[in-house]
Amino acid sequence: MQMQPQQQQGQQAAMMPQPPQVISTKDSLYLTDMLSWNLMAVKKAHFFAAQCQDQEISQALEKCCQMHQRHYDKILQHLQNNQQSQMLQ
Repeated sequence: MQMQPQQQQGQQAAMMPQPPQVISTKDSLYLTDMLSWNLMAVKKAHFFAAQCQDQEISQALEKCCQMHQRHYDKILQHLQNNQQSQMLQ
């Protein structure tokens, strides 16, 4: 039992100083999933905020909607910046 934590510490990957120039298929699929999850969260939060009778809960749901919209936009921004930098090279 004592050996496991030491082995796990030695197997941790080092942080990359920069993201790779090419996005793998697996990374691309994960990014697509992240976009889908955030878009679905935006739609659901907005829908339930409109259905809610309690103003405080409705505002909290709209705040949640805005957060997921920011995440969605940020992911798109990163992807677009990456695409533009690849076109310039």
